[in-house]
Amino acid sequence: MLFSHTSIRTSNMEKSIDFYVKFIGLKLVSRREIPQNNAEIAFLQDHEGKGARLELTFYRKQKKFVQADYEERVFDHIAFDVRNLGETVSKMRKEGVTITDEPFKLGPTGPWIAFIEDPDGTLIELIEKK
Repeated sequence: MLFSHTSIRTSNMEKSIDFYVKFIGLKLVSRREIPQNNAEIAFLQDHEGKGARLELTFYRKQKKFVQADYEERVFDHIAFDVRNLGETVSKMRKEGVTITDEPFKLGPTGPWIAFIEDPDGTLIELIEKK
């Protein structure tokens, strides 16, 4: 069995697609309506098409869109590898992206990581891979 994708809800499909393309470097693979659920979905993936896909789901009837406080969330985070964490976080900060945890080293031999939020408050871990 292979891991296929993760789906997260969005309150604004255009804003979310723009965020994941501009800041995470994903590309839009497909986008379509799901009339049975009165929803729209979009799949994004890395440019090489090697990693799992991210599905964004917009439910038109969803009126309330609130992330629980961090300690009360059921879904924790998604993670992406980046080449230069410092540059990535600096660029995001200048563009107004919420940085929840500044870059830090994960133990004495671990990678550098940071946490940000997407436009809907979904927590994203950035991991520096050299």
